[in-house]
Amino acid sequence: MTIADMSVITAEVHVDETDIVNVKLGQPAEITIDAIPGQIFKGKVTQIGDNAIVRSTGLSTSQSNSSSQEAKDFKVVVTLDKPPANLRPGLSATAKVTTGLEHNALAIPIQALTMRDKNDLETQINKGKSAQPAPALGAKKESQDVQGVFVINKSKKAEFHTVETGLTGTTEIEVKTGLQEGDEIITGSYKVLRTLRNGAGVKVDNSLAVKSES
Repeated sequence: MTIADMSVITAEVHVDETDIVNVKLGQPAEITIDAIPGQIFKGKVTQIGDNAIVRSTGLSTSQSNSSSQEAKDFKVVVTLDKPPANLRPGLSATAKVTTGLEHNALAIPIQALTMRDKNDLETQINKGKSAQPAPALGAKKESQDVQGVFVINKSKKAEFHTVETGLTGTTEIEVKTGLQEGDEIITGSYKVLRTLRNGAGVKVDNSLAVKSES
């Protein structure tokens, strides 16, 4: 016979390996339970797994002999603060853990952020200026990838700004340095932002955005 202690209710959730580094003990969480729709329960993180779990097999990496490159998760236990009396063990649940909090933060859409080679950007912005002597053989610069955003300047040209990022949300990311509130930025697909020339002329057309909002 198994006797369950219903005075303490926990939810075991799996957190992706890219996010587990931000999860800490005691962080607040919001839990939703499939069997009780429309209600959100408060809780906090009380346990963080040490071993990764292979997503496809559900086995811990310590139990696997092969060094799999598959996606991995970590088990995180969230304890509910005030569990309802109608809860039962084994119900499916989802938890949202708050890993950071910032007030009056400057945020941009995640799809506006891109990685570009610093030397390539400098070459593009200097193109058309006075001719420079060709570099000596063997003096090729190493690639230096930097993250940033393309800003539309007063001349209606795309200008790359290196940015320092902070907290990441579902669709937006915090920008600590490199941008100012009110800057007009360019968003687009990964391919477009990777090939956009620094200093290229830009025509602003927000008609699609207006239609989607109506």
